Amino acid sequence: MLQRTRVAALALALGAGAFASAPATATAAAAPTISEVGISPAPPVVVFDNDVSVTFTFTTTNAATADLKLNGDTVPVTSSTVTGGLKWTGTKSFGAGAAGKWNFTATGHGDGDAAKSGTFDVVKALSTKIVDFDANPDLVDKGDTIRVSGRLLADGKGYDGQSVSVTFRERGSDNYREVTKATTGRGGWFGARVRADATGWWRADFAATGAARASVSDTDRVDVKRANLGSRIVGFDARPEPVDKGDRLSFSGALRVEGRDGLSGQRVSVFFKADDSRRWEYVTSDVTGRHGRFRASATAETSGWWRAEYRGARGVNGSVSDADWVRVNQPAPPPEEDKADTRLIKFNAYPEPVKRGKYLRFRGALQIDDEGSWEGYAGKVGLYFKPLGSKKWQYVKTTRSGDSGRLYTKVKAWNSGRWKFVFGGDEDTYGDGSRSDYVRVRR
Repeated sequence: MLQRTRVAALALALGAGAFASAPATATAAAAPTISEVGISPAPPVVVFDNDVSVTFTFTTTNAATADLKLNGDTVPVTSSTVTGGLKWTGTKSFGAGAAGKWNFTATGHGDGDAAKSGTFDVVKALSTKIVDFDANPDLVDKGDTIRVSGRLLADGKGYDGQSVSVTFRERGSDNYREVTKATTGRGGWFGARVRADATGWWRADFAATGAARASVSDTDRVDVKRANLGSRIVGFDARPEPVDKGDRLSFSGALRVEGRDGLSGQRVSVFFKADDSRRWEYVTSDVTGRHGRFRASATAETSGWWRAEYRGARGVNGSVSDADWVRVNQPAPPPEEDKADTRLIKFNAYPEPVKRGKYLRFRGALQIDDEGSWEGYAGKVGLYFKPLGSKKWQYVKTTRSGDSGRLYTKVKAWNSGRWKFVFGGDEDTYGDGSRSDYVRVRR
């Protein structure tokens, strides 16, 4: 009995102890998570002369440990606490020999694993070179435009879509300055037009980018000379107009040079082109005197155009004057015995005096000797004028008489002098001239 009691008590005690030590119901642990892997600098990773340190970062939750592998090799990582988990960081240096495609895997370890994988490229920086650089032409006037051109290569191939600076160093200076920029096109070619104001050296510069090295072209010198001064011939005049064949024509004018009143000591030539010709022929010349003035003369042979030409000199461009047309009156043919005489009578120029610029009127009559009786005659009559102080009559205009022989015309008066009518005759009549009439012109 006692023995049974002890056994029962022991069983009761053991049962109570076993019940007390039984664990409470367990809660399942959360699985780890992992973010995308950040890579800095962003791929592709470009390597220049020095190694590039690349940082890899990722964030985990519910992970006590983590690891990072690049191409299967482990990269040490460190952790820092962030909201909701841990931030893991690892770094690795890449040199030029590491160029290629790389694999990475980041893994967070907890109640299970969470991983992210991917690839990135490591590339060697492009080696650039500017070739075929040229500044053309090599000799220009100051202020002229030149063209600069060349080709940008990257690893031996045309590198398009890149910005290239065109720079210039003036003779006597040690520094290049940027003048303009150009963008490379297909095949890496570029070009620009720039103004040349001084002698010096031109070149093209390509600044380093995140993917390519810098480069500088060879230099090309352009010489700039002072631009020639412009010249012009002013006031060229051939006179008198008209002139009789065999009489002398006088030529005058002045040679002007940019920035000066006149240029002395320069030879100016006079050329002539007949009405029925296309060719200008040299006739005479003169050397300019004070204020660039020149004078020359020649015998009038036929109607045509006259002009003056200056060939230019060192530092001065040549020039040509406006052309001046001169009518040359040919001698009348010998009179025929059966022609009738004519006369110009009652010639009058009025009003007298006349104000400068106002109309001066002319009247007269052309008559023919008809078997001893003077009758009115229809014909062309020229009006001529001889300025005060001149010895030459100048043709002004032509008018026509009717059957009555009466003549009337008008012209504006500019200078004092004598006027007259002249009938040159025709196939039936001899010519004649009227008396002259002096008219004073008031200013």
